[in-house]
Amino acid sequence: MLVERINGVARKVPNWALYLVALAPMPWFFYLAATGQMGAEPINALERQYGEIALQLLIIGLVVTPLRRFAGINLLKFRRAIGLVAFAYVAAHLAVWLFLDVQLIGQIWADILKRPYITVGMAAFVLMIPLALTSNNLSVRKLGPTWRKLHRLTYAAALLGAVHFVMLAKGFQLEPLIYAGLVVGLLALRQVPKQKRAVA
Repeated sequence: MLVERINGVARKVPNWALYLVALAPMPWFFYLAATGQMGAEPINALERQYGEIALQLLIIGLVVTPLRRFAGINLLKFRRAIGLVAFAYVAAHLAVWLFLDVQLIGQIWADILKRPYITVGMAAFVLMIPLALTSNNLSVRKLGPTWRKLHRLTYAAALLGAVHFVMLAKGFQLEPLIYAGLVVGLLALRQVPKQKRAVA
């Protein structure tokens, strides 16, 4: 069966391969921006690219559980890696904004306090910090059941990230709305009663 083949391949793929593939675009996009190959506003383009990849990874992370529950495809072994790579892209997104875009410390705080889309984006980043710090086996053992509860912050971080993208868009743009719809839809799937879930 196709599902069994997918699960078999997933078992053979090491986590480090996911890190390698997922993080490879980060320096490449930085190179493109540094060499003026990302349009007339390379800093803004780089900032947006990192942020969009981060949101895509958060959505992929949310897909893992529904895939297992509804389709029988088990990619749980990659979920923590996906989350850590998403955090890396969020941190890169923030770093570009801090050090290449705004640069002035006073202006940074003013923007966080006065611009709602930045406030929402910063809130998403703050929520992801404890998730990144505890995405290791030692934390899983020490925190016990609390670890699973803590990592439910992923839901809020993904939702805030999607809202940040929608608020950031100038005028009506379909792409941010699609991302927001995917996040809301994936979170809604988690509310489906257990007796109605089926594995194909």
